[in-house]
Amino acid sequence: MNILVCITHVPDTTSKIRFTDENTQLDKAGVQFIIGPYDDYALARAVEIKEQTGGSISVLNVGEAETEPTLRKALAIGADDAIRVNAFPRDAHFVAKQIAHQAKEKSYDMILMGRESIDFNGGMVHGMVGELLGIPSISPVMKLEIEGNTGKMAREIEGGKEFIEVGLPFIAGCQEPIAEWKIPNMRGIMSARSKPLQVVDAVSADPRTATKTYELPAPKGEVKIVEDVDQLVQLLKNDAKIL
Repeated sequence: MNILVCITHVPDTTSKIRFTDENTQLDKAGVQFIIGPYDDYALARAVEIKEQTGGSISVLNVGEAETEPTLRKALAIGADDAIRVNAFPRDAHFVAKQIAHQAKEKSYDMILMGRESIDFNGGMVHGMVGELLGIPSISPVMKLEIEGNTGKMAREIEGGKEFIEVGLPFIAGCQEPIAEWKIPNMRGIMSARSKPLQVVDAVSADPRTATKTYELPAPKGEVKIVEDVDQLVQLLKNDAKIL
């Protein structure tokens, strides 16, 4: 079973975010970057499937040189090799074109990625890659089992769950509880240093969107403690206007 896992390089959720250049650029000073949490679930499930069926796992990131430590962590978790497409991930369409191009050159039984990145939260890349490759794309996937040449999945939909069976190859946008996050051990960290990390040039793909400016959310207001239920209802109705 040959699996491609696409990972993002995103700020840790505990990092304090600032913007520079008139709110057009992220200030990366002091920001800790991690594998996207949803991508972590995808990678963890890929490792479990590899342990069950054999084969190999490749991880792919569209990013500049600063993302290589993130790729090395993925190798330490259990991936066999890594690919870095040497380009800034300008938008979802650009990233999807890079993934599809790399996938066409190799024969993968499945492509796993997170349901969305936690920086832009677009949730569009897996669908675009599926369209470009002409293979099924399912998201969000909460359960994934492989039986022969069939993937059996479960996902939440409005009002319940949906169970899907699809033949290989396919794309899945993953989320919890598809697997438990895996923490790299010392052996994995040491072996990751010698695993292959290939850097490739990006293919031409015009971005379809552009970010003009960023804006931080409004600061949190003061906390008001209410012990009376009737007063709480009035506050929710008249002040918060959510009733």
